[in-house]
Amino acid sequence: MVLDGHSDLLYDVTRRRLEGERLVLERHHLDRLRRGGVEGLVLALWTTAAEETFWKDIPGMESAAVRTAVMMRCTRAEVVESPWLAAVRTAAGAEQAREQGQIYAFFAIEGMAAIGEDLTGINRYADFGARIGMLTWNETNALATGAGGDRYSPLTDLGQQAVTRMQNLGMLPDVSHLNDGGFADVIRLARGPVIASHSNCRALCDVRRNLTDDQLRAIRDTGGVVGVNVYHGFVHADPEQQTAEMLARHAAHMADVMGVEHVACGFDFCEFFGPGNEGAQGLEDCGEIPAFFSWLEKLGMSQRERAMVARENFLRVLA
Repeated sequence: MVLDGHSDLLYDVTRRRLEGERLVLERHHLDRLRRGGVEGLVLALWTTAAEETFWKDIPGMESAAVRTAVMMRCTRAEVVESPWLAAVRTAAGAEQAREQGQIYAFFAIEGMAAIGEDLTGINRYADFGARIGMLTWNETNALATGAGGDRYSPLTDLGQQAVTRMQNLGMLPDVSHLNDGGFADVIRLARGPVIASHSNCRALCDVRRNLTDDQLRAIRDTGGVVGVNVYHGFVHADPEQQTAEMLARHAAHMADVMGVEHVACGFDFCEFFGPGNEGAQGLEDCGEIPAFFSWLEKLGMSQRERAMVARENFLRVLA
């Protein structure tokens, strides 16, 4: 069974609910989740890049704060309607849900542009139930510079305060979308685990969204985890090698560099976003997750190690 440490399904939930649908997860995604052996998810609230997404077609959604409030409202309604789904805040809550036959869901914030310069917005994220927080998506905002901006810009003073506030509120700092300068600052400020929920290895695919070996070791030293990402462009530069096998090789490289106890899953399946968001070959949607673990076995990872990657490592940092 698998804990997928980064899922954008709330995007699809919100889009469809605003079109009048209900029970979006059950009708459109539950069968694949079960086929893939998904016992739990980290569901991300992502409302950045409005001009490139469905938000642009909805009047009154120009503000990231408004979009975030709408996504929160749709999420709450979806959970209430889905007795098979349990919103949880701790690993103990996840285990209880699992024992009751429910899929469990943690919440994460994928980019904090919506709060502007008001750090009390982080308290509102925590009140919603978020256990993981990213300062930025790929953009530059009042807190940080994302992977799409200047590589070496540091966190702003507000960004540094935000990291401290997140940790005080029990939220894990997530560096998956940060630039290198911001990454270094988060590590410096860390008082506990730092995670990269959905990033691969720069040694195998040299893109900014992936992590260097030194960054992997820095996350290890905080006690954190890194979740592998199926997005084809983060798996390999050569389209012929954007495969489930190559993603497994990313996990194996992480295990060599950090130790297997710091490797996790953050698959980031986005096929419902449309063309251009495809996963690696053989990992087109969450129903194909067993193929990834089959390759881990072929690469020599033991059953015990695979169980750690599948769920135990991520649950440890969410205790």
